[in-house]
Amino acid sequence: MEPDRQALRVPAVNVPATAAPPEPLVGASPLSHDFETFYANARDAVVRAVTMTIGERDLSVEAVDEAMVRAYQRWSHVSRLENPGGWVYRVALNWATSVLRRRHRPWPFGGSAERSEEQPSMAEPDVLRALAELDVRHRAVVVCRYVLGWSEAETAAALATPVGTVKSRLHRANRQLSSRLAHLQDEKES
Repeated sequence: MEPDRQALRVPAVNVPATAAPPEPLVGASPLSHDFETFYANARDAVVRAVTMTIGERDLSVEAVDEAMVRAYQRWSHVSRLENPGGWVYRVALNWATSVLRRRHRPWPFGGSAERSEEQPSMAEPDVLRALAELDVRHRAVVVCRYVLGWSEAETAAALATPVGTVKSRLHRANRQLSSRLAHLQDEKES
């Protein structure tokens, strides 16, 4: 899907996260400046989370950028949410899922033993493999809770599911991950 070049441009999209915060746009409203701060603080973490959820970095970057554009267009509403990053994560995940469905391709996470450049480098290959073996709904809950550090309520709001469902999915995911990663605990105790 080609990006719409006529679409509303998001301020500071091409500014690396390590750079100094961008100067406010001339004539920019305070809401616009708030979005710039949000973007600078949230984008990289949301990209990592979506990448861990779907397993394809390039698609994750594209999905988060699309979600950020939508957040900017609706910033007067999104900025009042308890967790705007959760809103962006959910929109990006939904967008990426739709793209994968349209491509008629399997999910990039296939649980392969080799680490690809698309996989996040922040975790053990065994952990990534075990995470990849979870279905996307369980993987999304694990990523929100443990990678992004969101509470169960924030995770539920981000994924548009009840808190009880988040707790249930997290419990099942933890049980599956524990059994798949038991060998790591055995190695640690040896």
